[in-house]
Formats: sequence, C-alpha cells, structure tokens
Amino acid sequence: MLPQDVYMLLSAVNMKLRDEYDSLEDLCADENIEREALEEKLRAAGFVYDAEHRRFA
Repeated sequence: MLPQDVYMLLSAVNMKLRDEYDSLEDLCADENIEREALEEKLRAAGFVYDAEHRRFA
C-alpha cells in the first residue's frame, strides 16, 4: 500500500523505482495501481515521470 500524502507517495514511488522495479509499468502492475491515476496525482503536485531516469521529478 502506497501513502496518500503526495510527498510521501513521491518518495515511496521513486524509492521503489530505484530499488525494486525496472519500469513504472512493473511497479503499477505489482502494486495493483492504476498508472494514469498515479501520474495524475503526482502531476497535480508538479511532478512528471521521467522514463529515461525511472523517476518522478
């Protein structure tokens, strides 16, 4: 389960992308998360996914 607070969510997702998953697709599939909803929540706080570096910034 990922945190609901956007900054805690950002930290948790980036940590999982760095340490556990090869792609955002893998993370979302394994964590049963809708990718578009995750991206929209983080985008609303000003963060966008950088596929080349596998992180939200």
